[in-house]
Amino acid sequence: MHSLPITRALALGVILTIACVPAQSAQAAPAPSLKKAGKLEIASCPEQAISSGGVPRTREYLQAVVKCLDKSWGAYVARTRWTFRKPVVLYFEEPQSTVCGIPWPEHAAAFYCTERRTLVFPLTGRWIEDRTDLYPFKVAAHEYGHHLQSLAGIRRAYEARVRGERARQDELKRRYELQADCLAGVFLGSVWRSLDRTERDWEALLDATRASGDDGGDYRSHGKGATRVHWLKRGYQALSPAACDTWSAAPSKVS
Repeated sequence: MHSLPITRALALGVILTIACVPAQSAQAAPAPSLKKAGKLEIASCPEQAISSGGVPRTREYLQAVVKCLDKSWGAYVARTRWTFRKPVVLYFEEPQSTVCGIPWPEHAAAFYCTERRTLVFPLTGRWIEDRTDLYPFKVAAHEYGHHLQSLAGIRRAYEARVRGERARQDELKRRYELQADCLAGVFLGSVWRSLDRTERDWEALLDATRASGDDGGDYRSHGKGATRVHWLKRGYQALSPAACDTWSAAPSKVS
């Protein structure tokens, strides 16, 4: 979970994303299939309007992004030995008392329920309403990255490793989350030409990502802002999931 207090997140204009994962872990590195299928193919994924004529279109926006994610990552997985399954996707106008059989995570924007392989997207909130930057696009791609980790067996390995190395639980969680940031960068890079965005938009996304880091506090689950930016940029530039091996990276690279 993101560890920033909600007051700080709101002040920064961003609400952090969260993956609903049990505090468990992985054996060695991530599944080798992430390293063998090459780059994600360049694709087209024009953004929809988040609002039109003053009417929120957040559901349509997210549905279009998820459709692109399904298509791009489905084609990638077809070149591996693991089986592709689209995630279940749930949309909510407002947070609920429970979702996926658990209490709705406090202060969460979008998140991924690992046991049910379900993406959960609130359609309201400062993480998406009236935004003009790419942050909601990146959030959707990050949560989809957790789905890929489940498909590839990375999550199962991660959970097993935490059980055996509880003293490293926070560090392992950061490796897990930063890999999802990197996979989001891979997808962003693969569709960038179709987004009708500029270098200034990219810098604005990096700023929003930097602001979402958990630089303070006792529980640091997602990485410092600069570290999150590093892995997002790494995926974006490489266009390959092979670049997202956070598991063998030096501890300083996942701080």
